[in-house]
Formats: sequence, structure tokens, C-alpha cells
Amino acid sequence: MKLISNRALREFSETYPLAAAPLQGWRKVIEKNIFTNWAELKRSFVAVDKVGEKTVFDIGGNKFRIIAHVRFEKQIVYVNAVLTHAEYDKDDWK
Repeated sequence: MKLISNRALREFSETYPLAAAPLQGWRKVIEKNIFTNWAELKRSFVAVDKVGEKTVFDIGGNKFRIIAHVRFEKQIVYVNAVLTHAEYDKDDWK
């Protein structure tokens, strides 16, 4: 799949350096695979949930969240936000 955008991951990692390795690991799994449906995505990412139209990935041992829009038909993942667990819990991103 194609990721749009790695920049969001890198910028988040500048503020939260401990997030760099888990975020880039997630990116590599996304970019090296073809996911054609939710079940395939769920097999690779156990800690992933649907919240409305968004897909929420729990990253780094549940410390960080990636909010994304996954377009299976186009093989694109759009990163909407990268948040800490506390930021995610505030519900401001919805």
C-alpha cells in the first residue's frame, strides 16, 4: 500500500522520540503489503479498530495512535493524525 504521509510520522517523532521506531515499523508493514479488505488488515495489526469512517491503529504498546483513512480499492493509507494515548482520549480528533 502507499502511505500518505510519512511526514506526519516523522514530525510526531520529533516531539515524541520514543515513537519513532514503532511508527516507522508500522509504516514498513503498510508499505510492504497489499491489504484488500478489513480482515487482511486486522490479521497484520491486531490492535486496530474502526471508528466511524476512520481506522485507528494502536502503536508502541498502546502509547500512540494513528488515525487514518484506508482506501483498500486504491491501496492508499491517508494518515489523518498521530496522537498520544492521552490526546486520543480527549476525543478532539473526532
